[in-house]
Amino acid sequence: MTRIWLRVALVLFALGATSTASNAETVALKGGTLYASADAAALPDAVIVMTDGVISAVGKSGEVTVPADARVIDCSGKTVVAGFWNSHVHFTQQSWHNAGEAPAAALTQHMQEMLTRWGFTTVWDLGSDPRDTLPLRKRIAAGDVAGPNIRLAGSIFPKGGHPVYLPRDLQLPEAATPEEAAKWARDWLAMGDDGIKLFTGAFMGDKPVVNMDPAIAKAAVDVAHAQGKPVFAHPQNKIGVETVIASDVDVLAHTTPSERAYTDDQLARFKAQGTALIPTLGLFTTVVLDPNVTNRLVAVTVNQLKQFSDNGGTVLFGTDVGFTTQYDTTQEVQLMHRALSERQVLAALTTNPARFFKAAKKGKVEQGFDADLVVLDGDPLADVANLAKVSTTIRAGHVIYQKP
Repeated sequence: MTRIWLRVALVLFALGATSTASNAETVALKGGTLYASADAAALPDAVIVMTDGVISAVGKSGEVTVPADARVIDCSGKTVVAGFWNSHVHFTQQSWHNAGEAPAAALTQHMQEMLTRWGFTTVWDLGSDPRDTLPLRKRIAAGDVAGPNIRLAGSIFPKGGHPVYLPRDLQLPEAATPEEAAKWARDWLAMGDDGIKLFTGAFMGDKPVVNMDPAIAKAAVDVAHAQGKPVFAHPQNKIGVETVIASDVDVLAHTTPSERAYTDDQLARFKAQGTALIPTLGLFTTVVLDPNVTNRLVAVTVNQLKQFSDNGGTVLFGTDVGFTTQYDTTQEVQLMHRALSERQVLAALTTNPARFFKAAKKGKVEQGFDADLVVLDGDPLADVANLAKVSTTIRAGHVIYQKP
C-alpha cells in the first residue's frame, strides 16, 4: 500500500511542480510597533509595504510611501513580527482526507482553526498521507486554499516498530536493513518531500520500545544529506537519543520525558553536530490523566529545553498539532518561557527555523524578504502569551487569516 502512495504522489508532484502562487496584492501595515527580528529593537509607528509577495519597504510612518492601490491594514496598538514556523505538525485528521477534491472553503476553515489563526506561515509536516498533503500543498500554492507554506518529511520506522497510537491497519514504511532505509529515503525525496523523519524509538504501549539500529538510521541520513535535506528523529528513550547522535540526525522532533535529563556528553555532541530541538512541551500535558504525572513530565521536558538552550543549541517551535487537537499555542509558549526568555521564544518561531532550514528570505521583516508576517494584539516581549493573540496572518503578501 505504501508503494502505491509513492506512485500516486509522484504523479501529483509532477502535476503540481509548475504551479505558482496567484498574483499577490499590494498590502501595507500601518501604525504598529515592529520587531523586525527576534533581537531587534522596537520600531514604533511602523509602515511595512508588501508587493508581489515581497516586502518592498519598511520604516517609520511618514518615511515610507504607501502606494495608492495598496490594501491598508491599521495596526495601531498592535505589534508586527515575522511569520511563524511550526516545525512539527501533521495533516492526518479526517478534515484533510481527499484534500485534492474537498471544498476549498472547508479546508481553509480548518486551516485557520489549526494553524493560520495562530500565525503560522510555514510548517513542517512530519508524517501524513502524501495523497492528501501533496494536493493540499498544490492548492495552497495556487491560492485556492488559504494556508501556510508546507514542507514535507517522509517517515521511516524500525522493523516491527508500529507505534500503538497509529491504526493497526495502516501499513508503515519499516526498514529492517540500511539498504531498505536508504531506498525509503530516496523514494520519499524523489516524490517531492523536503526531508526525512526517522522513528529512532517507537512507543509500543506496555511492550518494550522498538529502537532503530544506528546503522539503519545513518543510511537514511546519508541519502538525505547528500541531497541537502534535513532529517528529523522521534526518540522515545535514551537509546533513541543516542541513535540520533550516532547517525548525525539534524533535529530532535521531541524532548524525551522518559529520561530525567540530557547528559553532559549528549549536550556536547548535540552542540558539535549542530543538532536542533523541537521541545513539544504541551504534548506531554495530553498523554496522561494523572495531573501529578503530567507535572513531572512537564518538569523533565522543560529542564531538557533549558539544558539544550543554555548549551547554545538551536530551539525550534513545534506542537505536534494534527496528532493532538490542542490548537491554541498559549500553553506551549508559556511552557517554553519557563526555560527561555520572550525573545528566545520569538526566535524559535521566526529567525531560528529560517536560519536552520536555510530559508534566507524568511524570519525577518526587512526589505527584500518574503512577505510573511504576523500582526499581534499585544507586545510579546511584555507578555509571551501575546504570541498566541494573532490579529492578522500574511503569507507571500496575502492575508490568510484575519480575526473577525
